Amino acid sequence: MAVKIRLARRGRKKAAQFDIVVADARAPRDGRFIEKIGTYDPNTNPASINFDGDKAFDWIMKGAQPTDTVRAMLSYRGVLYRKHLQLGVIKGAISQDVADERFTAWKEQKDAKIEGKRTTLGSAKEEARKAALAAETKVKEARAEALRIKNTPVAAPAAEAAEGETTEAAASTEGTEEAGA
Repeated sequence: MAVKIRLARRGRKKAAQFDIVVADARAPRDGRFIEKIGTYDPNTNPASINFDGDKAFDWIMKGAQPTDTVRAMLSYRGVLYRKHLQLGVIKGAISQDVADERFTAWKEQKDAKIEGKRTTLGSAKEEARKAALAAETKVKEARAEALRIKNTPVAAPAAEAAEGETTEAAASTEGTEEAGA
């Protein structure tokens, strides 16, 4: 019996989520399975991959063959690297302590890289939000200015001009009275 580690589709139309399952190769995609080992949600950024690494490792060591997509996920989370190290231990090339140390170092580096991507995406999203808010404020101010100009009476500039002329005339008459006195 050939055993596969593959995805079983769940979720609604155009919003797929998947279960990572261990199943007989002859079973239908969404049909009977031996064990569910995790979930995969491609709708998030970065994609959410949650599975029990120990169970996946056990199944890989027993000979279960992952599909291409699941192989990429297992590689991304380090299960295939762990298998590689374990085969080295079995062959006697390295000790178990060295293998565990290498895997732990790789895991810490990978987690830091993933967290860095999350923070970069979060900060980029925040910057885009701030830029959109600034652009919206600029448009709002332009509309308010246009509305203010529109609502200003047309006679007001003529009245201001007439007022300016009256004050100039009054100032000139005051100046002549002072000179004549």
